[in-house]
Amino acid sequence: MNIWQFFEIVYADLNSLEVTLGNSVFKLLMSMILGALVGAERKRKGQIAGVRTFALISMGSCMAMLLSIYVPQVYLGLKNGDPGRIAAQVITGVGFLGGGAMIHMKGSVKGLTTAAGIWMTAAIGMAVGVGMYFCSLFATVLILVTLVLFESFEHKRNMGQENRTMKLQVDHIVDDITPYREILNRHGIHLSTYFIQYDYVNNRTEINFVVLAPSHRDYLPLFDAMRGVNPTLSLTLTSEY
Repeated sequence: MNIWQFFEIVYADLNSLEVTLGNSVFKLLMSMILGALVGAERKRKGQIAGVRTFALISMGSCMAMLLSIYVPQVYLGLKNGDPGRIAAQVITGVGFLGGGAMIHMKGSVKGLTTAAGIWMTAAIGMAVGVGMYFCSLFATVLILVTLVLFESFEHKRNMGQENRTMKLQVDHIVDDITPYREILNRHGIHLSTYFIQYDYVNNRTEINFVVLAPSHRDYLPLFDAMRGVNPTLSLTLTSEY
């Protein structure tokens, strides 16, 4: 047997419709690598789900797909069984992992992109398990393009709006917020509403501005401008209200 014949045998085994030891090992390794690539990008952004999580999700989905094919292959025959029965539950089960990756806060939900990545990675693992190698590779490339290049595009175009709360403590009784409103307008930030609390004993005012601002806004020039309106003791920006 020459090298060419060996590669022909390996290629035929990898593309076989039946589950064998050789193609199972290859599929699990491939699904692990593809999942790890997506997880590395998410971990780079500081997300809760990283390389290990995405690799395990992809491998688990691939394993479920292999089981779906193997069970009717061994016990019922390929034509009589349902190869998609076990794999179909992956789509439902992975939703719990996606939900765990999301963080709910007042006025916002964080982790939607990671949750969508988990769902897509599970689909990639299933595609590898069924032998759609090129499609799985291409889908992984598209995921990375979406997560990396599209994010850069959003930053450059300043796309997306977020609810924010700006909390000011002023060493003064503030009876007119018009200067603050004008500063927010100049910086392209919409003032949704505001709350004021007066401390007449200490001659202080606490103002909470609930604003709608671009996701990637540089707030430092805004803070500097707002600090100059009145004697400001503190200024805090949060994502909750």
